[in-house]
Amino acid sequence: MKIQKFKKRIGLIGFGCVGQGLYDIVAANPHLGLEIGRICVKDKDKPRTLPAAAFTFDVQEVLQDTSLDILAELISEPDEALKIIRAALQQGKTIVSANKKVIAENLPEFISLQQRYGGVLLYEASVCGSIPILRTLEAYYGSEPLLEVRGVLNGSSNYILSKLHQEKVGYAAALEQAQALGFAEADPALDVEGIDALHKLCIVAAHAYGLLVHPSQVLHFGISHITAEAIDLADAVGARIKLVGTIRSDNAGNVSLQVIPTLVVAEDALYDVEAEFNGVEVNAQFAGQQFLKGRGAGSHPTGSAVWADISAAVRGYRYTYPKLCVTNASVVQPEEPITVLLHAPQSLTALLGSLQPIAVHKTEVSNQVIVKVQQEKLLEHQELLKEQGVFVAHLPESMPLAPVLEKFTAVTALLV
Repeated sequence: MKIQKFKKRIGLIGFGCVGQGLYDIVAANPHLGLEIGRICVKDKDKPRTLPAAAFTFDVQEVLQDTSLDILAELISEPDEALKIIRAALQQGKTIVSANKKVIAENLPEFISLQQRYGGVLLYEASVCGSIPILRTLEAYYGSEPLLEVRGVLNGSSNYILSKLHQEKVGYAAALEQAQALGFAEADPALDVEGIDALHKLCIVAAHAYGLLVHPSQVLHFGISHITAEAIDLADAVGARIKLVGTIRSDNAGNVSLQVIPTLVVAEDALYDVEAEFNGVEVNAQFAGQQFLKGRGAGSHPTGSAVWADISAAVRGYRYTYPKLCVTNASVVQPEEPITVLLHAPQSLTALLGSLQPIAVHKTEVSNQVIVKVQQEKLLEHQELLKEQGVFVAHLPESMPLAPVLEKFTAVTALLV
């Protein structure tokens, strides 16, 4: 006797880059038992690949449609996305999302709603595109203590940095190329200011360490003020500048987070993460290091992550947050100072007075210094540094500083 197989119907909210990618993937794989049941969009006049009759313009028609098994929230407006996810969970529905800002800022509420009403929220697509990092952290590292999770988490900024190093184009030209290819939005601020990577890092913290961290707690800088001189310096010492997000724990169980442009040497796994690719390195206490790499931007790579979430939800998968109830960790700024490159369009004298650096090394390049400074001072003054157009890049402890400092003249060298 042949068993009839019923398809699971998806309510798709949003039909932009990721929504179109999901639609293409589902249409190309009809044998997997999924179909797009409804599509809701906002703009009635925007040209699309499907006829107007294929869309509804009232999100309530999707939220109230009992024939839909799963909802996919794939819109760009965070306030509206929050309302949609909240409403779906309050109705006990299953919903997947790629909206990392909304999830990072509201994850405690979403966890509570799932526990109260029995709904399910999956959001693998919100972090690192095609890389299954959240599922890996939950399933494989759910019990094991992690020493560090770090990675290139934003494909747009990584594409720009690759262009700056490989082709020596200017920042504006590299950004324009990224926008033309769909890797960066018309308003690229979330990507190039490090905010997108910040949101992803906060989401990772919940699954890697059981910590619910609000983005406002985290030190973060972007690449919008990067200079040709900074690129030249990195190239001269055999390094590449990458926007790196890091979560690290200490022996006392405290956890620190930061997103900051970093000089990465050739021996580092992140060195060869280029263009729109993302890469994540997990360093576990007993399992050691694991490295995952994949496309972090683009319609089909991100759409495939949404598809994976939908397929997992069909099979009954849900996040369990295994470390959430057992962690004793707290978020801190490390006591150890950090070494950073600062490059400003104007004099750094006043800023250095505010940062109170432990050591300062000055170069012949105007307004460029390397300083050793307490991380809490960077966090305290990060908005001022951004307002004044200062590019900030981390020189990690693992990087030999001697070749870098050969290009600088030490004007202050105090013991830590």
